[in-house]
Amino acid sequence: MGAPGAVEPVILFDGVCNLCNSSVLFIIQRDPKAKFRFASLQSDFGKAQMLRFGLNYSELNSVLLIKQETLYQKSNAALEIARNLTGGWPLLYVFKMVPAFLRDWIYNWIAQNRYGWFGKKDACMIPTPQLKSRFVG
Repeated sequence: MGAPGAVEPVILFDGVCNLCNSSVLFIIQRDPKAKFRFASLQSDFGKAQMLRFGLNYSELNSVLLIKQETLYQKSNAALEIARNLTGGWPLLYVFKMVPAFLRDWIYNWIAQNRYGWFGKKDACMIPTPQLKSRFVG
C-alpha cells in the first residue's frame, strides 16, 4: 500500500454488520477532510489486505485500520480512528493507557454479540453515489 496512488489510511469493516455499517457512517460524518477510505472485509480488497497481513479470513470479528503500512486491530484500531475524528472523539485516545488485553476483552465481547444486538444484513452495504469515492475494493 505504500506505492504511489495507495489508498491509506483505510478502514476495513464487516460489511454485513449493522453496527459496523453505522460506525462507518459515524466516522464519515466526523471526518470532513475525508482522511479515511473504507472497504468491507468481504470485498476482494479486504480479503487481499487480510492475506497481506497474515490474518485468518474466517475470523471477521475486528475492525482493521491500515495506516502508514501498519495494521491496527480491535481497540487499537478504534482508538486510532477516534484520534483522527473531529469533535471530542480524540479524547478517547486516553484509553491507550488501559492495557490492550482489557480493552480488547471489552471489544471482543461487543464483537461476539454484535449480530444479536444490532442485526445483520444479507449483503454488504452499497455506498451512495456521494460516498462512493470514499470506498475502495
